[in-house]
Amino acid sequence: MIRWTLALLALTLLAGCSADPVTAQPTLDGQPPIVIAHRGASGERPEHTIAAYRLAIEQGADFIEPDLVLTKDGVLVARHENEISETTDVAERAEFADRKTTKTIDGSAVTGWFTEDFTLAELKTLRARERLPKLRSTEYDGQFDIPTFEEILALLAEVNRGRKVPIGVYPETKHPSHFIAIGLSHEAPLLALLDRFGYRGRKAPVYIQSFEVRNLMDLRAKSDVPLIQLMDGAGGPPDMPETSYAAMASPMGLKAIAAYADGIGPNKAMVIPRGALGSLGEPTSLVRDAHAAGLKVHPWTFRRENYFLPLGDRGGVNPAGHGDLGAEIAAYLRTGIDGLFSDNPREAVATVATRGDR
Repeated sequence: MIRWTLALLALTLLAGCSADPVTAQPTLDGQPPIVIAHRGASGERPEHTIAAYRLAIEQGADFIEPDLVLTKDGVLVARHENEISETTDVAERAEFADRKTTKTIDGSAVTGWFTEDFTLAELKTLRARERLPKLRSTEYDGQFDIPTFEEILALLAEVNRGRKVPIGVYPETKHPSHFIAIGLSHEAPLLALLDRFGYRGRKAPVYIQSFEVRNLMDLRAKSDVPLIQLMDGAGGPPDMPETSYAAMASPMGLKAIAAYADGIGPNKAMVIPRGALGSLGEPTSLVRDAHAAGLKVHPWTFRRENYFLPLGDRGGVNPAGHGDLGAEIAAYLRTGIDGLFSDNPREAVATVATRGDR
């Protein structure tokens, strides 16, 4: 407890700092970087569906990533947000019209339909849809339901049967402080399910990630599975408004994180920023500094659409067109990152296989 209190104090006192350029580095443990299927193969199937996770596994991902929120009856389900109008057909369901409401989530007013206002049985009547319809196909809309975390772990148990190297799971606790405030908590059902499916100890094929800090500290007090502190390029942890992600990314901040976590998951622009015209700039010192603190680095999110790619890797002017995702990933691999989140596991796996040799 003293160590975590000191870590909180250090984070509170930190100020943001700029990063220096670095040369190419190895990964922290010398192993090939891992590919984390961001919400499954979400570039090809509606995100956070069993179909998206299964396709990601078929494409060679090392881990699949479910974002976890809770239902009214306390069940963990996979959605990017607890507000579900973007990723389901709930807005078209007349029987749920009266559930639309406005809530304050992490300090911002959000209007829509929220998982915590539905029982699991009610959520199971909804159907998933593509979150980015202007950039991706909607041909699979309406075909898949919302999976529970238990169903996702059951899928992994099925596909890992007989495998020498298991596919891992990389769950994110979404808005944990919000859920605690309304009498729901990720912690107990998350740890219970992981334990039931055999995810125990430092070597288990699992990482738990969060943008919040106290949530990870609480998990560390009750479990020894690996933990990842997420960071964005702006702002700070919702549960710690007195600090910033920029401060946490400083050498002192990274040492504080190492007291309770095993790695960081930064916005990729914190590793290689972009210039004014959208081209990749010089790498910062973040990977080197994190490794010096004993932390792994898993940046997010790599996507093949031109809209998301650096200027030099785009395949034309159509935002929905596909560019050279491999080239972007290769640049990041040369910084020594230990893994990466991608909506397109097929391309990411192929690039990692070359270790950025392009």
